[in-house]
Amino acid sequence: MIATLQCTVIDCPDPAALAAFYGRILGWRVDDGDPKWATLTAEDGRQLAFQLAPDHQPPRWPDPAHPQQIHLDFDVDTRADAERARQELIRSGATFLHDSEGERSGFLVFGDPAGHPFCICYGQS
Repeated sequence: MIATLQCTVIDCPDPAALAAFYGRILGWRVDDGDPKWATLTAEDGRQLAFQLAPDHQPPRWPDPAHPQQIHLDFDVDTRADAERARQELIRSGATFLHDSEGERSGFLVFGDPAGHPFCICYGQS
């Protein structure tokens, strides 16, 4: 082993706003005291960070000319849970992009407020 992972960092135009968005999804604590950097921290210490990128160009999933570069997957138990998540995420500022249309397992794809794609996966655990 060469190193251990400290955290995943996502570039965006507004670190505090994107941290708050993902903080609502995960229920993690937000630290947004620095306008150029915000961090989410779980009770067990896991972290997800957001870094200011003033010239951020959002991906356009699934357009290969503007690839997603990175995406996050979140698990829920059932399709019904995914549908409840869809409504909450849209109210929180997400954009709905795609439904795999699975009945027992599948995923819904969204864009976060900065344009990064992420998935709500269901029936996969």
